[in-house]
Amino acid sequence: MNATELQAKTPDQLRDSLVALKKEAFNLRFQQATGQLENTARMRAVRRDVARIKTVLNQKAAVAAAN
Repeated sequence: MNATELQAKTPDQLRDSLVALKKEAFNLRFQQATGQLENTARMRAVRRDVARIKTVLNQKAAVAAAN
């Protein structure tokens, strides 16, 4: 997921994606705690995707507030 894809989405779609990624992050943390996590790099990717979505949401909010 890159920033240009996120810019094209609406804030509602971004929030839905954010919720889904947070659920995935929770499940990954649970798997890691129980020793079942195989792809540890996925945790980092999910964290970064969450940060990207939050950044785009904040940018969209700033643009909306400026208008």
